[in-house]
Amino acid sequence: MKILFLNQAPRKGDKGPPYEVEKIEAQLNSYASPGTKVEIGFPDDYEGSEVFMKLGAQSHLNGLHHMMETPALVRKIFWAAANGYDAVIGSNTFDPGMDGGRLAVEIPVIGPLRTSMHAALTLADRVGVTVPLGPHVPYTRRLLRTIGLDQFVTDIKPIGVYVDVQKRKDEIFEIACKLIKGMVANGAEIILPLGGALIPYVVNPDDLARECGVQVLNTKAISIRFAEMCVNFKMTQSGITYPRAKLNYEDFTAKL
Repeated sequence: MKILFLNQAPRKGDKGPPYEVEKIEAQLNSYASPGTKVEIGFPDDYEGSEVFMKLGAQSHLNGLHHMMETPALVRKIFWAAANGYDAVIGSNTFDPGMDGGRLAVEIPVIGPLRTSMHAALTLADRVGVTVPLGPHVPYTRRLLRTIGLDQFVTDIKPIGVYVDVQKRKDEIFEIACKLIKGMVANGAEIILPLGGALIPYVVNPDDLARECGVQVLNTKAISIRFAEMCVNFKMTQSGITYPRAKLNYEDFTAKL
């Protein structure tokens, strides 16, 4: 089985922050079953991709960049289906481009937010959510309201760290622990950490769970295993929910 783990932004080389493909691929494949290969992919560059860099530099990731990148992500999802991938998982835990991708291909298109929220609600009734930055909070509320799951969330709390994250591992861990314990005191029964660049890439959710006494979900592991299940049991997004037309890759690149 071959799964494309689709990064949200084009590969920027020296222009953007370092992205250690081999290291992250090794971590992702450690969550997969024997016989599954997870490969990281990137959308092609597009007009407006600089918005992501500008918002990130200001620690003001408010969701605008996800709207800008959606067409490029859908194109790459279509490319993956035509090039032998059995499923596509969005690397970003806010699910940009996933709904569009489901309308374009028959292979499973898995978004970590939606998939992990449903996993959390299989195991508990009330979910506490952490996000990297303050602007993520209203954006996350809107996303959860769109998919009808906002009523199950007790709190959405920002960690407030999104630069030099590898050097600030201990700080991120301490802040996350404080937030998680506060959310549990406020009624949360399970924790969903959004922002994979922090958790699980820097801080292991299992370490947070041991420290805080509550389950902290691994969005990457859940998404990979769910994608495997879909492929193994020939499950995919409903053609009734996501009706698909007959398209070619050139339809996604041609201009009128």
